Order: sequence, then structure tokens, then C-alpha cells
Amino acid sequence: MEKTYYRPLLRLDTARPDSALTLAAGWCWFDEVELIRRDAEPEIIPASHLPEDIMLRLCTARAPVAGLRMDAPRIMGILNVTPDSFSDGGQYDLEDAAIARALELREAGADILDIGGESTRPGANEVSEDEEIARTAPVIAALREVDFDTPISIDTRKALVADQALESGADMLNDVSALEFDPAMVEVAQVSGVPICLMHAQGLPEDMQDDPRYSDVLLDVYDYLEDRIALAEAHGVDRAAIIADPGIGFGKTLQHNLALIRGLSLFHGLGCSLLLGASRKRFIGTIGRAEDAQARMPGSLAVTLAGLGQGVQIHRVHDVAEIAQGVRLWDAITRGYHEEGGQ
Repeated sequence: MEKTYYRPLLRLDTARPDSALTLAAGWCWFDEVELIRRDAEPEIIPASHLPEDIMLRLCTARAPVAGLRMDAPRIMGILNVTPDSFSDGGQYDLEDAAIARALELREAGADILDIGGESTRPGANEVSEDEEIARTAPVIAALREVDFDTPISIDTRKALVADQALESGADMLNDVSALEFDPAMVEVAQVSGVPICLMHAQGLPEDMQDDPRYSDVLLDVYDYLEDRIALAEAHGVDRAAIIADPGIGFGKTLQHNLALIRGLSLFHGLGCSLLLGASRKRFIGTIGRAEDAQARMPGSLAVTLAGLGQGVQIHRVHDVAEIAQGVRLWDAITRGYHEEGGQ
């Protein structure tokens, strides 16, 4: 039987009918669902007609990630301790600078800090395990020594790097290869029990942008993540500990990226929290006419807001203060302003 994909058509306005269902994220609702099949025209059905198992996948509240509830948008601040990352390489590769930046990101509103010691920009070369550990583990340990209590994620494809980061005080794994680059990574996730983000990428950083092709990018990426989640579960990793990332910019053209962003709500069918990492990516510069990666904050905010409208829980960004301000305003407009002094 041909596979059916279910994409909830999400809404945020307050004119909510009694028949509407609340998405797992908690701030979106839907009363219609788009049924997608590879060789047929899409079909719209009432949400009440969904199979019970699909309804549960879409609507069951997600487990907390590193102690953070997933019923509100969360901002993951990027800290690249590398000399060659695409937009901030060389700025924070010294320990003192990295610690200062981490404290700055926390103050700016980061809910999670994502520390990476290997650039995965297009064309980047692989870094040795020893070098990656030397870049990341001391920074994590130093942050814990100064009572840095924000959850820390280690952005790595390598099991040994991940293990050393966890030993130093990291709380989460972020694997852009979805356990493919180093098969031992799944054991680290299983034994540690910490949350792990699995991201889709076509190819390796060295060649992923050479000529990316898909039959249907939205469905192909969904199928890939579904398979990788199943593999992780088969090795004893709880689905509740998995976050899914469609991998914007990793083996995708501009049109592929836009198709994924438009269809993000489909990925809630995986039964996991979602992460969107589009900050300062090249397609933002192309569309927004910003050649300098550091000038792409407005475009990054626009993509973040689009992701919020699709129920994405975690947003991985460089410009934490600006994005956090935008998210607070979005939240106040869509869900109401309830802080002291607000109405």
C-alpha cells in the first residue's frame, strides 16, 4: 500500500473551532490535515478523521529536553569554538573568548548552548577527534566550574568527542549525521540517556552542495529521519529523547530549503520535538541580498518566525538577543502578554 504522510495545517489565531486539535508544541492548533502521497494529488481531510495513532503522534506533548519543557519556543545559542565556521570562525576559538561568549548568549536569552568544535559548512574538511576534543571539552568544563547552569549541547558527529563532552558536563548530543558518520554514537546516546538531535544531510560537508537531488525533498527527508529514529530506537534510545532536524542547508538547494520550511509541520508526525537550524545560511543571504553572513539576522528572524508558525520547538541561532526579542513579541501577539505590567 502506498505510504500516506500527514501534514497538519496549523493555525495560530484565536477563532478556534471546538473540533480543533492542539499540536504537541502547544501553541498551534489544526482542524484540517493534508494527506500527501508520492503519486497522487494531496487531499485535505478534517483532523477528526485522522487515524488514532497519527493523532497521538501529532498531539501528544513532547518530553522535556535537558530539563526544558517543550510547550514554549526554545532558543539554542550557537557557540563555534572553531577557526573556520562559515559566519563566526576564529571569533571564539580561545577558551576565554568562548566562555565570555557563552555567558553573553545566556544573558541574551539562550535556553540551550550548542558548542561545536568542527565546522560542517559546505566544503569544510574533517577535524581529528583529538583536536575536536581539545577545542570543546575544556570550554564545557570551564563553564561548569563557573556555575553555568544553562543546558549545554555538544555539536559533533563523533562518539569519542561526544563522550568527552558529556564527561565535562554537556547535557545533550547534536549529531548532524544522524548516527551515520560514527555508528558508535548510538551507544553513547543509549548509555547516557541524554537527548540527541538527529539531522538530515545529503553527503558530507566536503561535497554536500555539489549537486543535491531529491525525488521529493519534503518526503525524502521525512523518510530518512523516520528510518534513523527507528535505528536509534532499535538500539535502546527512547523516542522521547530524540529531536529531529530537517537539516536546512545540508545538501539542499535554495528551493529545497524553502520547500522544507513551508512543510515543517509534516515532521511532527515523527513523534519528536523539532529543531530548526537555518541561522545565517546562504539561502537567506541570496534571497535577502546579504552577502556578509553576519548581516543576515533579519532574514534569520523571518525564518524563525515561519518555524514558530509551524510549531517548531527549538531554534538554533547565532543572533540570540535579536531572535529572542522577536520570539517574545511573536509570543505576545499570538498567545497574549501576561508578564507583570502586561495585559
